[in-house]
Amino acid sequence: MNPPLPRSLVAVLLIGVTAPWSSYAHPNHAIAPFPPSPLRSVAARPAAATAALKADARLSVEITDAKTRAPTAARVRITDPNGKPLGLPISAAIPVNDETRLAAPGSVVGLPAEAIGVMYGQNDAAQGFAFQPDGSFYVKGRFELPMPAGRFFLTISKGYEFARDQQELVFKPGDHLTRSVALRRWVDMPARGWYSADDHIHLRRSPRENPLILDWIAAEDVHVGVLLQMGDFWTTYFSQYGFGRRGRFAHDDFLLTSGQEEPRTAELGHTISLGAESFVRLRDDYYAYDKFFDRIHALGGVSGYAHQAMSFHGYRGMTLDVLGGKIDFLELLQFCVPEGPLAVEHYYRFLDLGYKVTALAGSDFPWCGRGRHPGEEQVGAQIGNARFYTYTGNPFSFERWLAAVKAGNTFVTSGPMLELKVNGQLPGSAIDIAPGTKLRISASAHGHATQIPLQRLQIVAHGKVIAEAQAKPGATSAELTLDHELAPVHGLWIAARVDAGPSQLAHTTPVYVTVNRDGFHNRDNLAAQVAVARRHLDEIRALLNQPAPNEPASPRAIPGPLSYRGGKAWLEQRIATAERSLDELSRRR
Repeated sequence: MNPPLPRSLVAVLLIGVTAPWSSYAHPNHAIAPFPPSPLRSVAARPAAATAALKADARLSVEITDAKTRAPTAARVRITDPNGKPLGLPISAAIPVNDETRLAAPGSVVGLPAEAIGVMYGQNDAAQGFAFQPDGSFYVKGRFELPMPAGRFFLTISKGYEFARDQQELVFKPGDHLTRSVALRRWVDMPARGWYSADDHIHLRRSPRENPLILDWIAAEDVHVGVLLQMGDFWTTYFSQYGFGRRGRFAHDDFLLTSGQEEPRTAELGHTISLGAESFVRLRDDYYAYDKFFDRIHALGGVSGYAHQAMSFHGYRGMTLDVLGGKIDFLELLQFCVPEGPLAVEHYYRFLDLGYKVTALAGSDFPWCGRGRHPGEEQVGAQIGNARFYTYTGNPFSFERWLAAVKAGNTFVTSGPMLELKVNGQLPGSAIDIAPGTKLRISASAHGHATQIPLQRLQIVAHGKVIAEAQAKPGATSAELTLDHELAPVHGLWIAARVDAGPSQLAHTTPVYVTVNRDGFHNRDNLAAQVAVARRHLDEIRALLNQPAPNEPASPRAIPGPLSYRGGKAWLEQRIATAERSLDELSRRR
């Protein structure tokens, strides 16, 4: 007989089933990779679904931090020799289904009672609980698990700074195997003053879930998990019980904080705001993104664009809002878009135009995973697979972290660690020099010889490589360094980037250098970048010249900008303001 589901799980399941649109793809996101199933007896299904897996043996595992020797949260994955996860399940005759994903810990062979369960799913629907999309699960320090006889591989990981531990396990009937795993850091970024964050996690929560979700992000070694309440014209999703101080929860050097992915439209893009003391929603002015951002700033937060501004025409809205001085950052690294994970096209454009834009990154869990590009490991959505590091120094606190985000002291990564200094100044810094003054540029990249083998480190100025270090042919490198001197005639932006494979990349926010305060815009391609920005404004203007619909096309349709009283006039005014900024840029020398 299966153990009953926890009351909290049953409650969330019922909420998920009755939530609006829970059985549809969200209008601004792709179809879910595993479709929601109709309401059935979830508690009764897992044992039947995995009946082919007979528990003939047992596995006991202790997981500690090698340095502190204390139990530590970690991600665990058990697979057969073909790489299929034990718990989802292995037999090809049994399809992966939502009921298995929603299994209560301890109710299915392959999912221990110690697994940490938190309800999650795309479109705010119940599609996962203790299993992660790739069949992994999170535990804190230890677990015991019934196992079928056979040969398996146990992989235990904890983000990017710890080396993965993988072991082969062979079970015969009656075996009880015990393993002690001490996870070792190959780099200690907090000791250097750098703390990791994921700016894009979708998990609804009440205060009850706080310690559970905190264990999830700690298992990925993400120090700041930004949980985004997501909105569209009609409603909000992934609700957070509080914002600002009320919405934060911390233990040791890990913390949760609320943010918002709102506003979001297919015409102007998806935006993210974090650090504000309350949620901002302007349904009757939904396309006036600048009004959202002004309010967020007044509430102490920062705002920017999601998905590298590649998806949902984010480059259009970003053109309005960068030229209008309304945003702080771009989500530069993510696994959602085909051009990614590091898509710099729009980022470099606005830097070349002479605007400061901080680089952030996030997973967009539970949507985005590795595997879109040749050579990438096929991995489902995972918290922290794209993250950013912020230099806060020590001690760590939310206030120091947010101040450093506002200062732009960041780099983004999907594996390698990356540090840059120009004249001793961190990314995000502004430096003004006299003509002929030499800049001292130093960059260092850190990797792991087998897990994150570095290939190439570059220093870029105005998007062009000015110095490069490569791993020796046929060898792997755990560290690459560069020291370079430059005496610029005009201002420029300087950044560092590194790659360790097709999906292991990192990039810093620039250091902004001016010469006699002449700006850091790129004189060589300024006219071309201005022309591109004008084309993006023309795309918005074309939307406004379409006939206004009398009613939305269907009850699920999201009203466009023409459906708002005064919406067209406001956007036309913003386009005109942006064009005046471009006119001024065109006169620069």
